[in-house]
Amino acid sequence: MKDLKLKYGCNPNQDPARIFMRDGGDLPIEVLNGRPGYINFLDAFNSWQLVKELKEATGLPSAASFKHVSPAGAAVGQPMSDTLKKIYYVDDLKLSPLATAYARARGADRMSSYGDFVALSDVCDEETATMLSREVSDGVIAPGYTDKALEILRTKRKGSYNVIKIDQAYKPNPIETKEVFGITFEQGRNEVKINKKLLLERPTKNKSIPELAQRDLLIALIVLKYTQSNSVCYVKDGQTIGVGAGQQSRVHCTRLAGAKADNWWLRQNPKVLGLPFKEAIRRPDRDNTIDVYISDDYMDVLADGIWEHFFTEKPQVLTKEERKAWLLNLHGVALGSDAFFPFGDNIERAHRSGVDYIAQAGGSIRDDNVIETCDKYNIAMAMTGLRLFHH
Repeated sequence: MKDLKLKYGCNPNQDPARIFMRDGGDLPIEVLNGRPGYINFLDAFNSWQLVKELKEATGLPSAASFKHVSPAGAAVGQPMSDTLKKIYYVDDLKLSPLATAYARARGADRMSSYGDFVALSDVCDEETATMLSREVSDGVIAPGYTDKALEILRTKRKGSYNVIKIDQAYKPNPIETKEVFGITFEQGRNEVKINKKLLLERPTKNKSIPELAQRDLLIALIVLKYTQSNSVCYVKDGQTIGVGAGQQSRVHCTRLAGAKADNWWLRQNPKVLGLPFKEAIRRPDRDNTIDVYISDDYMDVLADGIWEHFFTEKPQVLTKEERKAWLLNLHGVALGSDAFFPFGDNIERAHRSGVDYIAQAGGSIRDDNVIETCDKYNIAMAMTGLRLFHH
């Protein structure tokens, strides 16, 4: 197939729209179901590159959940605790390693993943397709699908779910172009390989970064390579727990990603796990309600009596003091930044969300201040010398 007509561009008024190969060759994809749009393909191609690199770097099945050309979550197929299975709504499912990777990727930030585009590093199996069939999602890209998986996915969204197969051997041209305002930009593709060599320079007093923490730092850096800049990523146990994308200020990236990491941890609090939801409340509504429950706004919700719509009885309040105490138990988090930290305030904020390991480019005139702040909290930091801006 030389080109593919799209329904429309980024918006319905942007027509005509298509994807094609400039060299006249065949597209490296096959649409097996649905009719993907312009933004769907942007998400698909960016997310596919991310999971392909995660698999190459870790050797583990990998998955990503993308929204508007940035990952809401990404993960490798590591086993999950019963608590994570419950908060990800998969405690009733049989999970393959690939399905586990997607459950983790989707569970990182379920509100942002609502209506996501999914990327899978391996052939989509029945277990992963079954999970996808229960979530609100726009489509999936993978190197292949089992017959049963494809059968399941073709019934989703009344038969319109977007299913894309990509040629795993496809290699793009090393020079890429982009057109903005009728003007063509050209640059070499960002083909840098992210590996443990990037973590060798450790200017902090604490230089100990265990193997699993190094893996998490590599996951953070690979995720950042395909996240709209400025961006910061928090990772724990093989999955993102907070991605701060597209902010003009780096400390705002750190705060945004940190707030998401905090919410991920707070969702595991016993009071949250025990919320008395009515049987008919759907998963997206539960996610939204939980987000309000763990926020400062919940007292207003209680006062307004809105809780009656969602719960069988009035739930106990998770107080500010309880939230603060619970967050003190979050440790072992790895953090990556797509460029240098200009001030120590980023480290101060990261520390509040359990960050013990950092990988950042370095090269700021205030590196000394950033290192000093890491030393204050016994954080081990690697300076990679590598910037990962993505636009």
